[in-house]
Order: sequence, then structure tokens, then C-alpha cells
Amino acid sequence: MKWLDELPWIALIAIAVLMAMLPFQPEPHLTEKLKMLADGTLTRPLDIFDLFWHLLPMILLIVKFKRSRNQAHS
Repeated sequence: MKWLDELPWIALIAIAVLMAMLPFQPEPHLTEKLKMLADGTLTRPLDIFDLFWHLLPMILLIVKFKRSRNQAHS
């Protein structure tokens, strides 16, 4: 995962924030899909993919953070 280590923090943070907020109107997909998940109505494969797609940059950010902490302790 060298590509993730080389990806600048600011770029990944900006992408994660942007993907969490898109689309701006009428409601961000991430908010909509998390509500659906909480209500138990997140059943369509497209909705599940959409949730994963909008969470992916945040997941990468967490992975990058954990990898950087592990490298610092080595």
C-alpha cells in the first residue's frame, strides 16, 4: 500500500470531507444512507454500494493513520 503512504494527508482529508458532503442538495448521500441503515431500509445493492463509495475515503484515511502510527513505532 505504498500508494496510500505516498498520498498527501491534505488531499485524502479533502477527498474524505468532499465525499461525505456530496451531493450538497437535497441531502448528502452519506447522511441519507446512514439513516436508511439505522432504519433497517438499506437493502438495495445500489444503496449499499453508495454507502461504501461515500465512506471509502474515510476508511482509507483511517488505514493511512494506523499505518503511519505503526511505522512511527517501528
